[in-house]
Amino acid sequence: MPHKFFTWLFISLGSIVLLLLGQWQLDRLVWKQSVLAEIESKVSGSPQSLPSDVKESLHKYMPIQLSGKIKGSFIKVMVSQKFIGAGYRIIVPFELETGSTILVDLGFIRHELAPNINLDDNLSIIGNLHWPKEVDFFTPEPDRENNIWFARDVNELSKELRTEPILLVSRSFSPSITHLAPLPINTENIPNNHKQYAITWFSLAFIWLGMGVFFIYRTSVNRGRKI
Repeated sequence: MPHKFFTWLFISLGSIVLLLLGQWQLDRLVWKQSVLAEIESKVSGSPQSLPSDVKESLHKYMPIQLSGKIKGSFIKVMVSQKFIGAGYRIIVPFELETGSTILVDLGFIRHELAPNINLDDNLSIIGNLHWPKEVDFFTPEPDRENNIWFARDVNELSKELRTEPILLVSRSFSPSITHLAPLPINTENIPNNHKQYAITWFSLAFIWLGMGVFFIYRTSVNRGRKI
């Protein structure tokens, strides 16, 4: 009898833990949906002028409209596009009419077309301020010899191109630049897998419970045969 009690206790506790993990993922799903809705609301707002004192905590995703000219060289950040393949984000130092210089992510160009890129000096740009978190322990160091970077590290890019640590990701610009297409900020590429995780945990809970019940049933049958 004690053996059977502890078996049921073990099965019940395991099922409860798995169900709680599933509920936790559902709570995370609600939270993530609210975060994505907030980001989408900020990104799609009416473009404004660049604030005089830009701060990540206040202005991340803020839509901005500005004019100026590309100043100096550019940096290629390796990226891949679905159905297209490998290419680069083109990051340029952009001098504003006010005299300050910021980083602008102009968008994507295919790998084989990058050597032929021709950047126009003067541009009018609509985009969103961004401080992407793309650098981790596994991110390679930039290949400066070939001007290839592997993440948009705003602080490091600004040091390299001698700009303020401000990045504007273009949504559109004029005049157009041959072979270069904007890669605007959107929520499509932000992972939101909490629903799938919840289904997985709930499924494991029912499997755990079913296997536990089957184990107890088989144990009882085998004991009955021995008697």
